[in-house]
Amino acid sequence: MQNLDAYAKEVRTRINDFMAQYLSSLDNDAVKLKEAMNYGLLLGGKRARPLLVYATGEALGQKREVLDYVAAAVECIHAYSLIHDDMPEMDNDVLRRGQQTVHVKFGQTMALLAGDALQTLAFEFVSDKRSSLSDSAISRLTAILAKCSGYAGMCGGQALDLLAEGQQISYEELRLLHSKKTGALIRAAVMMGAQSVDGVDDKVLEALDSYATSTGLAFQVWDDILDVIGDAKVMGKTQGADESLDKSTYPALMGLEEAKIFAKDCAQNAIDFLKNVPFDTSILTEFALFTVDRDH
Repeated sequence: MQNLDAYAKEVRTRINDFMAQYLSSLDNDAVKLKEAMNYGLLLGGKRARPLLVYATGEALGQKREVLDYVAAAVECIHAYSLIHDDMPEMDNDVLRRGQQTVHVKFGQTMALLAGDALQTLAFEFVSDKRSSLSDSAISRLTAILAKCSGYAGMCGGQALDLLAEGQQISYEELRLLHSKKTGALIRAAVMMGAQSVDGVDDKVLEALDSYATSTGLAFQVWDDILDVIGDAKVMGKTQGADESLDKSTYPALMGLEEAKIFAKDCAQNAIDFLKNVPFDTSILTEFALFTVDRDH
């Protein structure tokens, strides 16, 4: 049985090659924009969301050749959100994955356009007929991606995050914020992997959605922890950024040690939900454990 490290390396290489080839096929009419898109999308990273797409879809019997398009769609949304999140109007970060952020390298205007173009490219991927997805699957995936990346998901969460700067918010408010800002796209990755397959039992979908929700929460809590204890060189971004922006975080609300315990409990809850999925979910189990045992 393949372990998480080997699987992650395999799918990371696959999705990077797939996205690079797709971008290279675009015309060069706006070459500077294309360069900024390429830089923002292929800068590096764990490719955690594509991994979840592949792991979930393959567990339910979907082919990797089909999942390439789904995984690329989710990663485009993630990349666009990071480009915009790093800009001076948001977090004003100059480092991302150890490299200059897109707005630093290409300028703010081109960074804004690159993010916009990657957002629309996501829907181009998910609707590409070469994927061999059924029409009903394309409809389901489009709906999931739109909802999880828009007002009800990531954008709504980012708005709540900006409004929360400089003030202490409650645990319930923080959980809502992160369920949208970070959790929604992790849920999208799992559910799009599942919904790429036609006819999946509703109980299986519910279990996977619960798994994704708990995993997303564990992921975000651990990100907050790493912002306190992480090594900037390992993380590839500025350490202590949340504190400098006076953001509410789980360690600030709960204490560092309690936050660690809470994150690990969330990961275990996620694993427990997988007991209701009658397929090989070993990679998904390992991923939940990885979320609370990582240094970046």
